[in-house]
Amino acid sequence: MSLKRLVGKTAIVTASTDGIGFAIAQRLAREGAKVIVSSRKAANVEEATRKLTQEGLEAKGLVCHVAKQEDRRKLFEEAKKLGGLDILVSNAAVNPEVGGVLDCSENAWDKIFETNLKASYLLAKEALPLLKESKAGRIIFVSSIAAFQPFNLLGAYSVSKTALLGLTKAAAVQLAQENITVNSVCPGVIETRFSAAITQEGPAREVSLSQIPMGRFGVPDDVSGSVAFLASDDGSYVTGENLVISGGMPSRL
Repeated sequence: MSLKRLVGKTAIVTASTDGIGFAIAQRLAREGAKVIVSSRKAANVEEATRKLTQEGLEAKGLVCHVAKQEDRRKLFEEAKKLGGLDILVSNAAVNPEVGGVLDCSENAWDKIFETNLKASYLLAKEALPLLKESKAGRIIFVSSIAAFQPFNLLGAYSVSKTALLGLTKAAAVQLAQENITVNSVCPGVIETRFSAAITQEGPAREVSLSQIPMGRFGVPDDVSGSVAFLASDDGSYVTGENLVISGGMPSRL
């Protein structure tokens, strides 16, 4: 990685021990940022931190369930130890039930919105004191192509990701005068453990591929570069945007 746009910056990336989250943390660290990675499972945190530090990158790892206030607080306390916070990437998301939006149970609905939307909102709100001290604060939410084109079997999940688009727009307007940008990235179908039911061999794979003009699924590094751009000075005049990264897969609201 020849770009070093994030030297001197500190970043928090939630749900960052594998998949898209890990790729984002790795890319930010490769560009010079000090990165705090997190996950709900200690073993995963330890393994991700080991991978990054073995590469010579500066990384700290914390166990964090984003729906728990005390866990979120620990992320920001760790950032203070590293000198502050410049970049917040909210990536954590869950989908405990498969089915149409009106088939979702109330318990699953509450869990989806608590993690995918409310926790993102609270992370951004709680990060503000530190981001205001930064010369160029960045908030980046990880939404989804499903925010634009709801997936029938991921109904409630899709709605939660659509809500993130609105949060991005509203927060960007409020924080513009603070020189804090707020954007989201909206990945299409990316080959991760989360999307395995779609990307593995079978009818779902063929149907999904037929909707992607580039003819392939994305990989986590297809997303991480866009996040690094938004986090850097190159993205300093970009705010309130929801950036679709889908290989040409149609998106519209």
